[in-house]
Amino acid sequence: MATLDECRAALDKLSDSLATAEGDVRSAAALDRSLSCRITDLDVTILGRLKDGRIRVLDTVQGPPPERAEIRLAMTGDDLVSLVDGDLNFAKAWGSGRVRLEASLRDLFRLRTLL
Repeated sequence: MATLDECRAALDKLSDSLATAEGDVRSAAALDRSLSCRITDLDVTILGRLKDGRIRVLDTVQGPPPERAEIRLAMTGDDLVSLVDGDLNFAKAWGSGRVRLEASLRDLFRLRTLL
């Protein structure tokens, strides 16, 4: 089971990848949205903001998020690490229910480039 530090490191790695992306991926990552990533097996939620092509982690709270973020992810810590490392296909994980992504329809269309 991935630790909280490994999950935060995975989000940092994802943020670095988004910051150096080009073309459609860079455009999709340029959203300015609140973000929550619920790590179900650790019972924590990492709160942050997607802005200027980076994920900025703002806080970590025990349990579910206190407020509804504009982009909401939920998965196990191992799945987060595997997704960021490229060992788990996002579309398959999302389709099978291993990963949950909730956002407005407009944001989902923009984010599909990242997936």
